[in-house]
Amino acid sequence: LSTPLATSAFLGCGTASLRPAPRLAPHLRGGGGLPNFRASAGLNCPTIQLNDDSTHPLLGYGTYKVGFIPASASAAAGGAEAAGGTEKTARECVKEALDVGYRFLDCAQFYGNEGEVGLAIKDSGVPRENLYLASKVWTDKIYEGRAAVREQVLKTLKDLQTDYLDLYLVHWPVPGFHVEAYKELEKLVEEGKVRSIGMSNYAVEDYKELKEATSIKPTINQIEVNPFLYRKDTIDFFQKEGVQIQSYRALRDGKAFQDPTVLELAGKYGKSAAQILGRWCVQKGIIYIPKSVKRERMVENGDVFGWELEEGDMGKLDALTTQEALQAFKDLYIKCVVRDTPLAGTEEAKKLIKTSITVG
Repeated sequence: LSTPLATSAFLGCGTASLRPAPRLAPHLRGGGGLPNFRASAGLNCPTIQLNDDSTHPLLGYGTYKVGFIPASASAAAGGAEAAGGTEKTARECVKEALDVGYRFLDCAQFYGNEGEVGLAIKDSGVPRENLYLASKVWTDKIYEGRAAVREQVLKTLKDLQTDYLDLYLVHWPVPGFHVEAYKELEKLVEEGKVRSIGMSNYAVEDYKELKEATSIKPTINQIEVNPFLYRKDTIDFFQKEGVQIQSYRALRDGKAFQDPTVLELAGKYGKSAAQILGRWCVQKGIIYIPKSVKRERMVENGDVFGWELEEGDMGKLDALTTQEALQAFKDLYIKCVVRDTPLAGTEEAKKLIKTSITVG
């Protein structure tokens, strides 16, 4: 990990109003040599410094398929808890996550539940300054243009009952449209409605295109990262650029919990499979965003600090990514960059979509 870390001075797992982090140990080592902060709600969470000098919690709560499953959600990403994802409302689940001690909430237009998240925040009584709120604009609004992007940000602010967002991302690099969407986010930063901006699901080539045409460097790229989709070249590139990685599907929706290597290490360390996968993520300096609708798993998923995996065991997990997994990622990327837009399935899309991207 090449970026400085600091611990939050507030309850829970990070806050939007932290001072710049001091220069500390360049890698995580059971807390990274950090003074471990233990929230009174039960979570212990350092933060990572972004390239705009703000700080970002290393652990967050994901709200995708919490209380609501989007109509075009991939069946392949349903996961172990998808069937129970609507048993409790998003308001109930997020309130419980805040009670447990999570303070970074990962939201999105596409998730369809930001109004419920806003109610949960109000119910929790957690002060706004102690929260880190992030959201993303979906492909339909990116395609529609800058006015639609602005309108969506304002809707998110209203739904989350806040006057600013700590972080806002372009959810997918819709070809021919994502750069203009990002430029609108730059204006929203100038207006104080958004504090940090970034990308989601960007390939190296998408980032280079964006970088040439914009003035504010992205702080974040949120991509799928887990031992079964470890795109080392891509992660190394962004971290060297000073763009931090957020991981979604770090737990692979529970689908890797019976993997022999993961189970072997769970037994060795006396941890759950989820904790092994989560620790692998944060030990690489990657922001970890687990999701569960069950309180006991929220607590379990957050227990990834204060201990470490041996270097050899990290290597065993790194080796779980196959060429087939990388090809499946590329196929999904090609599909999703135009998903829910009029470009989907058209000849124009075939001309616009980048097919020669950095896959690994």
